[in-house]
Amino acid sequence: MENIEQNLGYEPMNPRDKQFEAVGPTPDNPPWNSWVAVGIWILSVFLIVTVPSLFLLPYAMSQVPPITETPALVEFAKNDPTAIILQILAIIPAHILTLLIAWLVVTRFRTYSFRETLGWKSGGMVWWHYAAILISFAAVAVVVGSISPEQENDLIRMLRSSRSAVYIVAFLATFTAPIVEEVIYRGVLYSAFQRKVGVSGAFMIVTLMFAIVHVPQYYPSYSTIFLLGLLSLILTAMRVWSKNLLPCIILHTLFNGIQSIFLILGTMSGDLDMPPDPGVLVQFLK
Repeated sequence: MENIEQNLGYEPMNPRDKQFEAVGPTPDNPPWNSWVAVGIWILSVFLIVTVPSLFLLPYAMSQVPPITETPALVEFAKNDPTAIILQILAIIPAHILTLLIAWLVVTRFRTYSFRETLGWKSGGMVWWHYAAILISFAAVAVVVGSISPEQENDLIRMLRSSRSAVYIVAFLATFTAPIVEEVIYRGVLYSAFQRKVGVSGAFMIVTLMFAIVHVPQYYPSYSTIFLLGLLSLILTAMRVWSKNLLPCIILHTLFNGIQSIFLILGTMSGDLDMPPDPGVLVQFLK
């Protein structure tokens, strides 16, 4: 059993360490190492890219004639409304698989508590902290938007394809993306890096990783990319300050939920061409 756990990348535990046995792992002392954390991150990105492809290919092959050439398939994936909806729906099983794998690693195959290992306490955060952050971010977004208006990007094109796409994106952005992304970035990655390279190093690495992985989705909208980087910085700083993951999930959910409300209201008004605010943080097939 010990050899299996070492091969999986778990940090060896000293059985004589009575303090660890009594307390168990903590958000800043997880039972996995940085290599395992990076592996889970790579797997999460892989699932986001491949699962939508698995949903799309049968539909593409059912066309007359079947769409098999790569250039034609790319255009079909970007422009056909049904193809777009299939790819968005595929994010749900991708998120479920990602969360399941993360749960197995965090709990060390059900040995430890998922919530206690990641940090499921308020960490000193109260309601007005969240309100102040959201209001301040909105003010910055207004200023940035006035200086550099948002440009056309993949997410905007996807949302303009149909009302159904807007509703599904709003659901994902509010109810699945925040917990999955925070568990991976501020949970699994930050906890491992913090122990390996220290708080400052982990802060910079996780902030950049979260921002960079979203760049292809929003390029060339530089204002959106800037705000995304700012949000990543705020969420990681909250993890550092609170020493818990729960506040990050709450803020991320509030942020995405507010954006989703505006998206749905815009759709109900009949304005599908309304450009969405650059805050809906959910990943899709590029």
